[in-house]
Amino acid sequence: MANDRPPKQLLHLVFGGELTDLDAVTFRDLSTVEIVGIFPNYATAYGAWKAKAQQTVDNAHMRYFIVHLHRLLDPATSAPASPPP
Repeated sequence: MANDRPPKQLLHLVFGGELTDLDAVTFRDLSTVEIVGIFPNYATAYGAWKAKAQQTVDNAHMRYFIVHLHRLLDPATSAPASPPP
C-alpha cells in the first residue's frame, strides 16, 4: 500500500496509411490516414500496430507507425542525460 498511484501514462499514438513511395514517409492521401488509437504504454501500442500491420500485409505500400506522444508532451523526460560532445 506504500504506492497506491497508478503507473505513469506513457502515451503512444498508432496511425498509418498508404505511402506514395517505399523509400519515404509521404502518404498517398492524407484524408485516408487511419488513427488506430492512443495507448497508455508501448506494449499495448505495439500490439495494436502489429495487428494493423498484419491486416495489411498484402499491400506493400501500407505502413503503420508508433509515435511516442509522451516525449512530445514532456520533452524534458526524454532529453539525453548529458549534452553530446
